[in-house]
Amino acid sequence: MSQQILFDLDDTLIYCNRYFFRAIDRFAEQMVIWFSDPSVTMDTVKNKQHDIDSALIAETGFKSEHFPHSFLETYHYYSQLLGRAQSSIEKDMLWKIGIDVYAHETEPYPDMEDTLQQLQKQGHELHLYTGGEHKIQLRKIEDMGLARYFDDRIYVRQIKNISALDELLSNEAFERPRTWMIGNSIRNDIVPALHAGIHAIHIEVPDEWTYNIIQVDVEPQGHYLSVQSLKEIPSILARSS
Repeated sequence: MSQQILFDLDDTLIYCNRYFFRAIDRFAEQMVIWFSDPSVTMDTVKNKQHDIDSALIAETGFKSEHFPHSFLETYHYYSQLLGRAQSSIEKDMLWKIGIDVYAHETEPYPDMEDTLQQLQKQGHELHLYTGGEHKIQLRKIEDMGLARYFDDRIYVRQIKNISALDELLSNEAFERPRTWMIGNSIRNDIVPALHAGIHAIHIEVPDEWTYNIIQVDVEPQGHYLSVQSLKEIPSILARSS
């Protein structure tokens, strides 16, 4: 039987985290050089930036300015803490490091193309459910030519959480017993899917963003699996249809 399959985009079908991690490394290295204080280490800077970035996302969802803003807020925190004067040149440099992550070339995960083709041939209905700003996410979707698989079944949301997914499923009249959510984020993909009573497949990624990792606190009503690559998915769906 045909299934309705919701795919996440970033770090499910295309690479994303790696570019943010590289920017954070550049930021932290620069902070260590500028402040030259025992309290300012790569780890302490990264932890502070993560706390600020996570708080911004929790408050208003995924906005492009949150990431570079977290760099500036971290810079401000250490400047105040250590009594170091702030520089507009330094702040401009940090903002550029942060905002440039949205200009990188879109890069597919291994087996993305084959997986989507196989699922399409199996007769499944493919949907794309991604978090972020429309302009940025649609650019990635266009770069990868993903409309070939998802047509107009593409949903971009600034906030991805339990209520957002439940609203989408209701508004678009998904049949929950035959609906699957596939994504890397336990917070934004898996837990909302399990709360909504649909099936879920967690894509494990080697270097996951700490924000995405939370405890699964809901009993699955359907299938709940974890896989390490996209190529495992067609056979799972074939057995479950």
